[in-house]
This record gives sequence, C-alpha cells and structure tokens, in this order.
Amino acid sequence: MTNNTLADFNKLTTAEAEALYQREVLAEGFAGFRRLLDSLTEAIKAARDTDMETVAHAVAKAKRLFPEPLEFSPSWENIWPELESTIAAKTHIFTNIPPGDRVGEWQVIMDNPLVVQEVVCYPALSFEDAAYLYAYFRPQLEKSEYIRLQKIQTVIQEIGG
Repeated sequence: MTNNTLADFNKLTTAEAEALYQREVLAEGFAGFRRLLDSLTEAIKAARDTDMETVAHAVAKAKRLFPEPLEFSPSWENIWPELESTIAAKTHIFTNIPPGDRVGEWQVIMDNPLVVQEVVCYPALSFEDAAYLYAYFRPQLEKSEYIRLQKIQTVIQEIGG
C-alpha cells in the first residue's frame, strides 16, 4: 500500500486520491485497515494541544472512507466512537491543565469501590503519557468505576533488598 502513514493519509485532499486509497485498503483487507488504525492511534497518543484538531479531522476522514469497520474485523465494530471519545477526553485534559502545570510526575488510577478487585495504577508517567492513558481508558469505564489523573507533588520511595 502506498499510503500507510498518517502524514500520507492527511495528504489525501482530492476525491480521486481518497477513492484510490479506499480501494487499496479494501483490496488489502484486515492488514491495510489495521495499518490505518495503528497510525491513527499513534497520532492520538503523540498529539499535543495544537495537534488535536488535525487528529480529529483524520479520524473523521477515516470514518467517512470506511464507515463499516466491522467488515474488516468484528472487534472494530465500535472503533470510530472509541477513537472519537479518546480524542475528546484528551482534549478535555489539555483544556483543563495549563502547560505550566504539566511538568513533573503523573499517574493514572482506576478503581471500582463497589467490587472486590485490584486498584489499577500507572505510576511515574510524563504528563503526555498520563494524558493518553486517561483518555484511552476514560470511555471504557463501567458503572461505579472511576479514573483519576493526578500529579505527584511529593514522593518518598524505598526499594527493599
């Protein structure tokens, strides 16, 4: 496939180029569509404040070109709403945490206090990594679950042995 990066995908500006790309992906099937999804996911993960609109447009274009991702795999039935929700959650974080407050160590915690299960914690993250994890998991929360994105102000750590 010629266009297998997000940069290439974003360069598809004519209806003819989009139709050719669409035919190539459809002909390749699962693998071609998977490459597109992987590039979109990586773009969402790497996106900064100023990139969010571009990434949202890329997902909208992919959704328009491939409105039935279920044709490629049953596991992708809800991929477009999932990616859109991840973008919305990450945009929400960028909107609510000013750039000057982002330096330092961050963590993401998930729990459901109404059931007996482990608390999930992703510690020692950069702001960018924590923002992505929060945005990725936020749309998947079940009833009574919560997710927290928090900055670590003070850390005391000891290692046994």
